Parts: sequence; structure tokens; C-alpha cells
Amino acid sequence: MVKILIMQDNKVQDILETNIWDSILKVLDMGIHLGHGDNAINITIGLLLLLSLAFVATTFLLKWLRYLLTRKMEGEDKLKFISVFKFIKYVVYMVVIIVTMSAAGINITLLITASAALFVGLGLALQDLFQDIIAGIFIILDKSLNVGDIVDVDGKVGKVFDIKLRTTRAITRDDKVIIIPNHKFISDVIYNYTQNHKTTREGVTVGVAYGSDVQLVTEILLQCAQEQNSILKNPKPFVFFDDFGDSALVFTLHFFISDVFTVLRLKSRIRYRIDALFREHDITIPFPQRDVHIYQSRPLQHSSVPNKPKADQSL
Repeated sequence: MVKILIMQDNKVQDILETNIWDSILKVLDMGIHLGHGDNAINITIGLLLLLSLAFVATTFLLKWLRYLLTRKMEGEDKLKFISVFKFIKYVVYMVVIIVTMSAAGINITLLITASAALFVGLGLALQDLFQDIIAGIFIILDKSLNVGDIVDVDGKVGKVFDIKLRTTRAITRDDKVIIIPNHKFISDVIYNYTQNHKTTREGVTVGVAYGSDVQLVTEILLQCAQEQNSILKNPKPFVFFDDFGDSALVFTLHFFISDVFTVLRLKSRIRYRIDALFREHDITIPFPQRDVHIYQSRPLQHSSVPNKPKADQSL
């Protein structure tokens, strides 16, 4: 009797397990079925669940890998690496999707072939975007541009405050934000005033009248530089006698500063001071002069042609 009950329980359990497993397989196989044979495309619940699990596992692994790579980085370098890692993450997700669909028995060759024209069209349309992204990766990895650098792009000077994967943002001297596509830093000529060091040399040019004491002019210009606290004492400022101009003797005061972003205000203060000291020492800043000579031409005198004598017809 006991053996009969045990055998019946085992049969019931086998039946339940078989029916439940078949039911689960049927549910997982539910979805959209396109095509037949080797070219069939089946988008089922099981495939979606497999993709979801693959995404969850990939996300966990990527976060763990990012933690291992950035745990010893500084804050700025960590932010740059995260920007690069986002691009890598998208590529990894695409690979996971393709591998998962292939492992699920889907022939992805037909799908890739059918979308080849679309990919080519998107590649041509988004080539500038890809160019910016690749340039952004190079900028971040080789550190050719850093936050705080002062750059000159198309005649606009700005201080970089944000470097992203596609664009770089900088604030200009008049507090306006310019958004620079990253490919400009690869293909165009960009002036970076602070790439190698923070110290830059600037200059103020002025002309004085002919006959002025050039030694006194040099001393006054150096005094103007020494009075400014933002000008570095070492290297020392110096003066160049540039040229004998058309209307003036041309001098340039050269000096070194550590903050080129505010140099326009500094140059303005120096020019105010130069003008004041020149007035005290009777040194004239000439303005361009031209001599205009006016010649008055005499009017042409039209002399009358004498009449020819008539021939004597009395012959």
C-alpha cells in the first residue's frame, strides 16, 4: 500500500513538473515570429528576458570595472574617464545585444545585411558627430586640453570650464559661453595660452614724438609696469624700441603675468598710467600727420587762330 502511494506521488510530481515546464517554455516562446527556416526572426518573451539579464549583468560588470580603474584617479581625471567610459559602454551594449541574439538562435546576418544601407546613411549623416566624439576621446586621454586652459578659437578668447565627449565649453572675457566642437582642437589651429605653463608674456605699444628723450620714455614705461601688482617681478619687464615710425618713435613695454584672462583690464590701467606720466614729463604722443600739397593749375588760354588772308583775285 505504501509503495502504491509513493509511486502515485512520483507520477503526479512528474506530471506537474512536465506540465509546468512545458507551460513556461510556451510562455517564453510567445512573441513575434517573422519568416521561416534559417531566415526566421523570432522576438519572444524569452529573448527579451535574456537581453534584460544580459544588460543587468553587463551594467554591473562595467560599474565594477570603472570603480577599479578610477579609484586612484583625481577628481578631474575621474570625470574625464567617465565621459570616455560612457562611449565605451554604448559599444559594449551593442556587442551584448548582437551576441545575445546570436546565442538565442537568431540569424543576425539577415538583419545586419538589411540595415547595412541604413548604417551607411547614418554614418555619412553623423560623421561630424563621430569626428567630435573621437576628438573628445583624444583630448581626454592625451590631456592636450585641460579645464582652466585659456584658448583662442576663431579670434575669441575663452577659459575652458567643461570638457565633454562631443563639445568643450569656455567662458569669454565678456562672460559669454562658447560651445566648441571637439574636432576643432584636432583639425584647426588653436592657440592655448596656458598649455605648458601659466605664465604668458604680453605687451603695450606706444608712440612718442620725434625728439623725445628715449631713455626717459624707457624709464617711464618700466615704472608703469612696476606699479602694477599683477605683473610678475621675475621675469622682469623690459622695453623694446621697435621702430622709427612715420609719425612717432615706437616703443613696446613687455611684461609677464600669470592670469592672461584678465589682461585687457591690466593693459587699460597701464595705458592710463602712461598717459598721465607722459603729461607730467611733457612727452607727446603724436597722432598720424600727413602733408597735403595743393597745386593750382593755370587755366589754358585758348588763342584764336588768325584768319588766313584771302587770295588776291585781282589777277
